[in-house]
Amino acid sequence: MDVTWMTKYLAEFLGTAILIILGNGAVANVDLKGTKGFASGWMTIAWGYGCGVMIPALMFGNVSGNHINPAFTLGLAVSGLFPWAHVAQYIVAQFLGAIVGQAVIVMVYRPYYLKTTNSNHILGTFSTIDNVDDGTGTSRSGATINGFLNEFFGSFVLFFAALGLTKNFFGAEVIPAIDKLLSSQGGAGTKVADMDIATKVQQGIVGLTTGNAGSLAVAHLALGFLVMTLVASLGGPTGPGLNPARDLGPRILHAILPKSILGESKSDSKWWYAWVPVVAPILAGISAIALFKIIFI
Repeated sequence: MDVTWMTKYLAEFLGTAILIILGNGAVANVDLKGTKGFASGWMTIAWGYGCGVMIPALMFGNVSGNHINPAFTLGLAVSGLFPWAHVAQYIVAQFLGAIVGQAVIVMVYRPYYLKTTNSNHILGTFSTIDNVDDGTGTSRSGATINGFLNEFFGSFVLFFAALGLTKNFFGAEVIPAIDKLLSSQGGAGTKVADMDIATKVQQGIVGLTTGNAGSLAVAHLALGFLVMTLVASLGGPTGPGLNPARDLGPRILHAILPKSILGESKSDSKWWYAWVPVVAPILAGISAIALFKIIFI
């Protein structure tokens, strides 16, 4: 698919906004008092985040790669799998998308923010915090350590598995085989990824590549289930965040919005913890993608 970089930036913006609307929207439905989904359980949140990744992946995976995560973009760039010239633009688009998506949640759920008396539930619809934190200074070190470990390992599994699903999917070996065949027939430098549909038809390979695309679509479906199970399995300690834009963007909005919008029970944005769901996923992204490249690419 031939798209401009501006279109890719827009896809990252929209994809991240959809992630937040579906994911944090599910949290708001469960945690905010008076909603129809109030106290409906953790699996509602897991489904929200799973679909929050799956839907943009199916919409924009063939446009921008559907990173929707600065840690993934940075990890790919460090390993030479994404051009550094576009890293900043991707990350800006992702953060703006996260903030706009969270603003939609606030507009929709404002009456329920005003009813909610638990300050952690209010913050939880924006960002993450380790459950070890009990509001006292003495619990902060434990929350920070536990949160960092949870975010690092959860993010590592996310990025390593995401590459496995989208690079090692069933039928992935077809494309390199066709590239090699084209090269042996005098088409040195010609790659399937660079061909338009007319060229594929002319070369007689459209059926093979279409089946390959179907397998990749299934892989993007699996990404949603991957995130859903990560939230179900590692969501106990922190949420989890697994994404700097998903956590920091909404946290900034939480800090800015007054109590007249979020209710009298709104407390601080816990900035002492804010670096954890930013730094841990970035380190995990760099490590996981580098390891995947060493083993499989």
